[in-house]
Parts: sequence; C-alpha cells; structure tokens
Amino acid sequence: MTKIGTPLTSVGKKALLCGSGELGKEVAIELQRYGVEVVALDRYENAPAMQVANKSYTLSMLDGEKLRSIIETEKPDHIIPEVEAIATPALVALEKEGYNVTPNANAALLTMNREGIRRLAAETLGLPTSRYVFADTYEDFRKGIDTVGIPCVVKPIMSSSGHGQSTVKCEADIDKAWKEAQEGGRAGAGRVIVEAFVDFDYEITLLTVRHCAGTTLLEPVGHHQVSGDYRESWQPQPMSPAAIEKARDIATKITGALGGYGIFGVEMFIKGDNVIFSEVSPRPHDTGMVTMISQDLSEFALHARALLGLPVPSVRFYGPSASKAIVVEGESDKVEFGNLEKVLEEPGVQIRLFGKPEVHGHRRMGVILATDETVEKALEKAERAYAKLEVKVL
Repeated sequence: MTKIGTPLTSVGKKALLCGSGELGKEVAIELQRYGVEVVALDRYENAPAMQVANKSYTLSMLDGEKLRSIIETEKPDHIIPEVEAIATPALVALEKEGYNVTPNANAALLTMNREGIRRLAAETLGLPTSRYVFADTYEDFRKGIDTVGIPCVVKPIMSSSGHGQSTVKCEADIDKAWKEAQEGGRAGAGRVIVEAFVDFDYEITLLTVRHCAGTTLLEPVGHHQVSGDYRESWQPQPMSPAAIEKARDIATKITGALGGYGIFGVEMFIKGDNVIFSEVSPRPHDTGMVTMISQDLSEFALHARALLGLPVPSVRFYGPSASKAIVVEGESDKVEFGNLEKVLEEPGVQIRLFGKPEVHGHRRMGVILATDETVEKALEKAERAYAKLEVKVL
C-alpha cells in the first residue's frame, strides 16, 4: 500500500531527480501535487526543475562518488534519472543497497548505452531492428561503414537529443561523421554505432506506462526531427491496424524486459505495415510533450503516478493535438519572449517556457501546444502561433 506523509518531515516522501531539464521540471511539478519533496540535480545551476524543486545540487552526474555522496545525504525514497549522462554503475550499486531507482538501475544502465539496448532488442528479444555495427576506433568505424553500407547513420553510443549524430550519404561525409560522433557523445570520445539507413514512411514514439495495475499504451506520437533533435510532434499518428498491433507488441516486449514502474518512450520506424524498433527511453520523452494538451494525464503525470506505485485505470485522450519546439539560436544568458498575447489569441493554443538560464549555439527553450479537429489543423495552428512569437537574444 502506497503511503505519502507530510512533506519535509520524517514521514514524507522524497524524490531525487538526476537531470533537471524541461522534462524533469514537469515531473517535479507532478510529484509535488502528491506532496512529494523534490531534490533536483543537474550539471548547471538554475536548471528548469531546480526552479520548482525544494532543494538542488549542481554536479556532473558522471561523477559517481559525488552522486553517491548526495544520495546518501538526502536518502531519497525514489531516484529518478531524467538524462542518460549519469554514473549508472553507481545507481546499480545503490539499488543493491536498497535504494529505489526508476524504473530500475538496470534499465538506466542499458538505455544510457545504445549498445546495451540494441543487443537486448535485437539479440535477446529478437525484435526487428536496422543492421548495425559497433566500433571503437576509426579503422573499425571505416570497416563498419563498408559492412553496413552507405547511406548510414552514425551515433555515439552515449548521447541524446541528436548530439553527435549524423547521416553518411557519400564518401565525403565519413570523416565528418566520425569527428561529430567523437565530439558529441555525453561521455566524451569513444565507441560509436553505425546503423544501416532505414527506409521508412514515418517514425513514432509509443509512450508505454508500466504501473502496479499493468501496462498502458498511449496513442502513438508522430514526430519530425532535425539531426536527431525533435522539432514537432503530434498525436495520434495515423497507422494501419497491422502496424499499430506490431508496434504495441514491440513496446510491451521491450518495456517488459526492462521492468520497473514508470513511463517509457519507445521509438520505432514504420514502413507500411512493417515496424522496426529504434530506441527506448525509460523516462518521459521530449516528443511526448504533446500529451500536456492531448490527454487528461500527461506523460509526466503518468510517470509520477506509476513510480509512486499508483494505478492508471484509464487515460482520457482529448483529440488531435500537436507540439512545436521553440528553438533559440545565439549566445546569451538573457532571452526575452514577446508578442505572447498574439501567440495565444487562438483557442486551443498553449505555451510552455522552460526557464533555461542561457543559450550557446541553439537550444530548445520552450514549446507551443495546440489542439484542433485534425492533426493537420493542430500542426498548422501551432505553426501560426510560433510565427507570431518574438524572441530576442539580448
């Protein structure tokens, strides 16, 4: 039986977020709705979730000793990874000592490393995936490209949001892809995966919730990415009955193998009725931000509910919806958003500004949400709202 006592007392519940970006911020808010104390960790100060948490720490979460020290000091009831760049061996050791990691330390370990999750999916579970080769050196990388063929996609085995990812379309792209993968990995230079380019009609994220009463699969989320980084998403993505059945089967199998309670973002490529597994994140997914307007329980509310050991009897889907990322370019710690009254003048439009403290190069700083009679109309509405937004990098 789940019990939650008065926050900030000996009978209260405490959650520690490993990662405090925009996704962690929404999880923190949802946990606080249940009276849970939230401690937020990230590599930089004033990260979005830190701004709403009860307490925060700034550290590199790849520093296992410092991470362990904070966890031993705070003694959280729940440790919640929000990013891949975490000293997961430390989480594995802490879980063995009795700490509760969401969904579990092994899932965080496997999914932080593309090799772990790809081998689980393809070699252990027999799920359909693209052809792939792992490489540690430039020489092995070149051999991997010869094996897989051109075009192909190159990614660091540890990265997220498209960092270090590129597509090799011709011989001239090979050296550039290697350099980008070595510079873009979350854990620095090292091992990469070379994947055969998949011919697909569209790609989806199938948000899957494992909770104490079973597994709940949400309406499929379609999305558009630029260099592996999400730009727009929509729900529901139209799919054939055969494709949705296969996608649900894959999502159920991969999340069942990972285990634990919480939400998983299962990414897949769809070609006609065929479905190919791509990746899975054992946490809320950036493309799933559309659920903040499309459902009565967002992916963040579902994550909080599940990890607290509470059931999800049903999820009410409101209707066709879309999200559009607000990407800011420049170099500054002062960004101003204007003309908001025009952005929000149409019914069925919402905006979330994440409160990130600075931008260097380009950074996702907010999201526009829209709902309408069809997905196409929702996307058009989000685009109209985005066009009205004024962004100043001061």
